[in-house]
Amino acid sequence: MGASAKSHEELQQVTVLFCGDSGDGIQLSGTQLSTTSALFGNDVSTLPDYPSEIRAPAGSLAGVSAFQVHFASHEIHTPGDNPDVLVAMNPASLKVNLPRLRRGGTIICDEDAFNERNVAKADYPANPLQDTQLSSTYRLHAVPISSLTLKALEALDLKHAAKRRCKNFFALGLVYWLYARPLEQSLAWIEDKFAGNPLVAEANQRALQAGYHYGETSEAFAVQWSIPRATVEPGTYRMINGNEALALGLVTAARLAGKALVY
Repeated sequence: MGASAKSHEELQQVTVLFCGDSGDGIQLSGTQLSTTSALFGNDVSTLPDYPSEIRAPAGSLAGVSAFQVHFASHEIHTPGDNPDVLVAMNPASLKVNLPRLRRGGTIICDEDAFNERNVAKADYPANPLQDTQLSSTYRLHAVPISSLTLKALEALDLKHAAKRRCKNFFALGLVYWLYARPLEQSLAWIEDKFAGNPLVAEANQRALQAGYHYGETSEAFAVQWSIPRATVEPGTYRMINGNEALALGLVTAARLAGKALVY
C-alpha cells in the first residue's frame, strides 16, 4: 500500500525554531534552511541563539542551542515572534523553548532522546511527550529521529557515533518536505563541505533525503505547505548576520585607513 494522499496548502510566511544540545548541529540546520529559502526566492530573517556556557554538560538546560528562521513571500524585518514550528532534539531544548511556540503550533521532537536520563537532566518530573496537555495544546510529532537516521545509514561503513551525528540533517530534511523546500542546495553544500571525506558526505546526504522521504510517506504528516517567492528588486544580495557584518566593516575600515586591526 502506498502513502495516503497529502493535501497542499499555501502560507505567506512561517517561523521555524531548531533547538537541541550544543553538539547537535542546530546552527548548521538553521543556516541551511535560511540559505535554501533565500535561494528559493523567499525573504529571510534569522536569529541564532547560542548557549550561555562553553560546552555545558550534554543534555542540560544551560547547553541548549537554538536557531530561528523566518521566511516569507513578502518583505520581512524581524526573525519572527512566536515560532510556528519547534524542532526539539532533546528534552532540555523542548523545556527551554516551548514557551516561545505559538499556541496550536507544531512540535517535532526526537523521541529517542526522551529517555529517563535526559528527561531528569531537563528537570521534568516525567516524560513530557506523555503529557496529554502538550498534545492537546500543540500538534505533537514524536519522531524516532535518531533510530531512523541509523536505519537510513546502516549500509554505510561508519561508526555508530558518526551516523548519529547526521540526525540534524534528517530533521532538516523533514522540515524541507513540510514546507516544500528543494534539497539541491543542501546536497551540494554537503558534498563541498565534506569533499575530503566522501563517506561522511554520503551519510549526511542520505540522512537529509531520508528525512524528506519520511515526511512524504508518513501518515502523521498529512499536509505540506508552500510559501511563494517574494517580489524583490533586481540586484545582488548577500546572506549575512551581525557578526559577519561587523567583521567585514572592521576589516574594510582598517584597510581603507591603512591601519593594523586588533580585535
